[in-house]
Amino acid sequence: MNLFSPRTLLSVSAIGLASHIYADTVIVNESDPEVRREVDVRFGPGADASYFARNGMVTSSSNHATFAGLEILRAGGNAFDAAAAVQMVLCVTEPYASGLGGGLFAMGYDADSDEIFALDGREESPKAFHAGRFKDDAGKVMPFRDRITGGNAVGVPGTLAAFVKLQAEHGSMSLAEICEPAIRIARDGFRVPETFAANLKHHWDRISLFPESRRLFSRPDGSPLQAGDLHTNPELADTLTLIAQEGANVFYHGAIAQDIVRAVQTDPVQAGVLTMEDLARYQPLDRSPVAVSFDQYSVYGMPMPSSGGATLGLMLNLVQAHGLENLRWGDADTFSLLLNIQNLAFADRNHYMADADFVDVPVDELLNPAYASERVALIQSNQAIPTPIKYGKPAGAVSPPQAQQLQHESQSTTHFSVVDRDRNVISITSTLEQHFGSGVAVPGRGFLLNNELTDFNSTQHDKAGELAANRPTPGLLPRRTALGAAADTLGGKRPRSSMSPTIILKDGQPYLVIGSPGGSRIIGVVFNALLNTLVFDFDLQAAINAPRVIGRNGRPEMESPLYRDTTLRQELKERGFKMVDAQAAGSVQAIRVNPNGWLEGAADP
Repeated sequence: MNLFSPRTLLSVSAIGLASHIYADTVIVNESDPEVRREVDVRFGPGADASYFARNGMVTSSSNHATFAGLEILRAGGNAFDAAAAVQMVLCVTEPYASGLGGGLFAMGYDADSDEIFALDGREESPKAFHAGRFKDDAGKVMPFRDRITGGNAVGVPGTLAAFVKLQAEHGSMSLAEICEPAIRIARDGFRVPETFAANLKHHWDRISLFPESRRLFSRPDGSPLQAGDLHTNPELADTLTLIAQEGANVFYHGAIAQDIVRAVQTDPVQAGVLTMEDLARYQPLDRSPVAVSFDQYSVYGMPMPSSGGATLGLMLNLVQAHGLENLRWGDADTFSLLLNIQNLAFADRNHYMADADFVDVPVDELLNPAYASERVALIQSNQAIPTPIKYGKPAGAVSPPQAQQLQHESQSTTHFSVVDRDRNVISITSTLEQHFGSGVAVPGRGFLLNNELTDFNSTQHDKAGELAANRPTPGLLPRRTALGAAADTLGGKRPRSSMSPTIILKDGQPYLVIGSPGGSRIIGVVFNALLNTLVFDFDLQAAINAPRVIGRNGRPEMESPLYRDTTLRQELKERGFKMVDAQAAGSVQAIRVNPNGWLEGAADP
């Protein structure tokens, strides 16, 4: 594996990277032939080096979504406009990973105001939902596959409301302009990629339980779509056209809302309790970002109900408390340290973290550098601390009910990042929870609904009989940790997440925007990539290509290239780590703003 092979593309206005790499042709300065460069559009399966651009960059997991973002930037839109267009296209091209029926978290930097902001578009519990909804007629918790399937698992979607708010407050284009690329692709169609086809095949038994969903994703003979098939979704095109004309109101108060509620409440597999009142009550929320200092950088992440920002911040504090000297990528002692640090952070995550509007979460106490120094002292001679590690007790913290680690947190999310010529920055992770969400499609509307309520604990109490912090809680409470007037409104509980969209500043200016899908592995995936960039000084693509070690306070994991290194695996075993092959964890999308002004883009192959 070649980790160090930089490549430069001159005069590129925007690049999108993921499983594929794209570079847009542009003229930097027509009046100066010495700086006029033209670069052909490039396409390739992954990358072995970073790509560079001047005027803007888009990274996503879909070529169609990436090009939609570029299209918006070329038309004069900013990063927030482009991000909205990317998500709208992902609703069309990756319906298994995100969509109108899902939710998201966004971290942004607005260059005009010089402010970092956090936008919570997480799905919300219906007022009537409670833990008993996860039990069968005999009072036993249903098997996980049954819990995730059907209308019972559907939370109030937040994706559309969040993007309308983002674009209205920070964007410069109309909603109709933002929706146009997605409408065009949904109506004209696109060729089904291998990943889409593979996911569809794997989940076809669930999809087939729902006639509307099966119809959306099948060939004329009723079999699932195959790679290379032309897939059109005229119903989704019509839905997006209606949204472009009428805004989010039609989705949360109007005809689409009525169709969503009907689909949930009449679902023959497992009907849910979502109501028109639940949809009408929903608000995307501005929240205060989680912030920590790491070496010369300021790191900003998502606050609760995402555990990503606080857990990642705690990991970085632990590394800094240990000291950055003598850390070497690939060294067994270094990997041992990183696994212990991740396990320590997850011990606190699993105990303390949940929706802070419903549970007191001691974030400030957990992120106190003195607490990191106390906890890192538990690591002795790079030997494994036996797991599960007991949570710590930071000074001044009042212990809430235990949050617990979920065993089935889905990897079905997507992440994308955008930076524009003015250095506005946006990092977004969006989701349906499981692949294809609940499996429930809204008849006539062309999109699927989430199963996000299964991100709550399945019972009110943990194994010790204590109330679980991340339990479903019926009823409404003030959104007390929201910013502005929303703090005085009432809302349902939002399930805990691991999504970790992250923005890093250096000398007060944007330096790195990064994130990944991957369920509860997201935090460790981003942690590995950050250390590779900020500590080990890899170029950005090398930082992402490098295989990762993941600790979640249970069995330690390493990606396949490391797992196949039997010498390294034996060295870790001697230190007390019995490694598990994680194969490939996450799909990082990142953009770095280099001091010379060049944007450096990279993504998982």
